[in-house]
Parts: sequence; structure tokens; C-alpha cells
Amino acid sequence: MDLPVARVEVVTGDITQLHVEAIVNAANTSLLGGGGVDGAIHRAAGPALLEHNRNLGGCQTGLAVVTPSFELQQRGVRHIIHAVGPVWSEKEDATQKLGNTHADVLLASCYHTTLGLCAENHIGTVAFPAISTGVYGFPKERAAKIAVAHTLGWLAEHDLPRRVIFCCYSDADANVYRKVIESRGRWMNQRTGSKP
Repeated sequence: MDLPVARVEVVTGDITQLHVEAIVNAANTSLLGGGGVDGAIHRAAGPALLEHNRNLGGCQTGLAVVTPSFELQQRGVRHIIHAVGPVWSEKEDATQKLGNTHADVLLASCYHTTLGLCAENHIGTVAFPAISTGVYGFPKERAAKIAVAHTLGWLAEHDLPRRVIFCCYSDADANVYRKVIESRGRWMNQRTGSKP
């Protein structure tokens, strides 16, 4: 199996345009659409997604559900995984050690649950947006560290997904992910004694 870092990629652009088996939607608890990535995915998938999601009864923060991709199937996307990230509120303390806030735990759960759904549904390629970093206000570097750590940890122990893409809205956001991946990759290599 390849080193986990070799199975991760960072791109800038529109997640609905990627050629992957599944895209992750930064959803809200209603699963009925919203702004940002959520709205873009609902528009690209068409009205059938909203009708389908009306029957799901929503999703708790920190969890995820998988649905068909509807009109996105024409682009090769088979599934949409709706992950409900936490809102970073004034109660959260950004000086806390990573992983020690309630929001950290919920965001980590989003990634773990989503990657588990990829394995269950035999999804080989998946693209994540920067969950919770838009209107939900999660600090971007902190969110990237959680996303990358949990993704690389998962990939070290599982065959699926074979490839994970972090799709960022801007080059500046993408660079945050690249730096975190590079740093985490060096740390993993030192622990395993592997060459980068």
C-alpha cells in the first residue's frame, strides 16, 4: 500500500467539477441546502437531491450521510456524502491544544464518519471541501490540521478510499492544506523510518 501522503492531493476550484466517485458536502443539520459549497452542490445535483433529502430527517453535527448524486452522475460522481460540521462559536477557545475543544471533536468525527462511509460504499476517490471554515467560522489552519491528521491516520490503516482530494476555494486556503500535509508527512516518515 502507498504511503498515506501519496494518496492525498490538494486542488483549488469547484468541487462539483472534479472527476471523483464521491464529493463531500459541507451540509447543515437539515440537509436541505444552504449557501457556499452546500448550495453549489445542491444546484449541480438538481432538485431531486432536495426531494430525496427531505425524507432523511436531517443529520446530527459531527456525522455524515451518503446519498445518490443525481445530476452529478453525468460527470462520474456516484455519491454525495453530506457531512455536518460544527459552528466555531465564541465559547470555543482557539488557544486550547488541538483536539481539546468540543468543535475539534465534532469536526474530527465528520472526517472519520465520511471516510468510513467511503469504505462501506466501496468509494475509491473522494473530494472534501474545507468543512466548517466558511460561514461556520472554524479557524482554517486548525481545521486543516484536524482534516489532514484524521485522513492520513485513516489511510494508514485502510485501503479505501484510495485517493483523497482536499478541494479549496482559494489558493491561499489550498496552501494552508499543503503546508499541513507536508509537515504531517515528515512527522509520519520520521515515525515509520520511511523516505518521503
